[in-house]
Amino acid sequence: MIPVLHVYGKGIADTWERSLIMLWENGIKIKTEYDKPQDPESIDATMIMISSDPLSEPRIHLSIPSTFKDLQKYKREVVDGVHDHWIDPKSGKWTYTYHQRLFRYPTANGFVDQIEYAIDKLSDVYYTRRAQAITWNPALDPSTDDPPCLQRIWLRCTEEDGVLVLNMNTHWRSRDAYKAAFMNMYALTDLQRVIADRLSNKIGKIVKVGQYVDISDSYHIYGSYIDDFKGRFLKALEQREFYSENIRRSRSLNSNHPLVQKEIIDADLELEKEAQTSK
Repeated sequence: MIPVLHVYGKGIADTWERSLIMLWENGIKIKTEYDKPQDPESIDATMIMISSDPLSEPRIHLSIPSTFKDLQKYKREVVDGVHDHWIDPKSGKWTYTYHQRLFRYPTANGFVDQIEYAIDKLSDVYYTRRAQAITWNPALDPSTDDPPCLQRIWLRCTEEDGVLVLNMNTHWRSRDAYKAAFMNMYALTDLQRVIADRLSNKIGKIVKVGQYVDISDSYHIYGSYIDDFKGRFLKALEQREFYSENIRRSRSLNSNHPLVQKEIIDADLELEKEAQTSK
């Protein structure tokens, strides 16, 4: 039986960390389609993560196996579509990006901006249950080597103390818990912020970012990098505090830290040069 696990946290760094601990301690061992003969089985579960204040600091976990620059580029890819021009399946390139599927979902009659639809729907009825966006395209995705992991975004506002609060749920088919999930959460919660800002501008009222709920059918740590997971993530749990002003003693970092901001600037400059080259 596949275990169904859930964790609560305040920010995304805290919530992600709790999810990996829960998965490691309670997940099942199971094979994947990508294993090599010598690879151990993966650790897997269905996971529900609830972050009560997803934009709160410390926002970045230092055990992610990627750089701050990579994190910024991925966020821009999802939120701003900086890599939509890489989509060219006929040439063997990307078949989609999340941004393309959310903002320019391909149909027989052109494209649908699902995020704009959701904002329009919420502006008419803030408590609607119909503000959602999907990524899966049954005509394109089943036969590809890398179909979308993100399947759906669902949005709904609540009113708290007279202020509208935008809540977001994301639903995932499959999820690399260690190497991808945090980057996903970082980008999607920034998209939640963007949607809240756009909705606020449209209705002329303050809209705050609320709860973020992240649901994965298969949330897994691949057997091939369990040793890396032990050496980086589990070792950090033993040797560092969750947050410390001394970065060498901390497992997390504020997003406005100078080290992060420098990498963000460098990433944006590289993306700008990339865009100019692709014209």
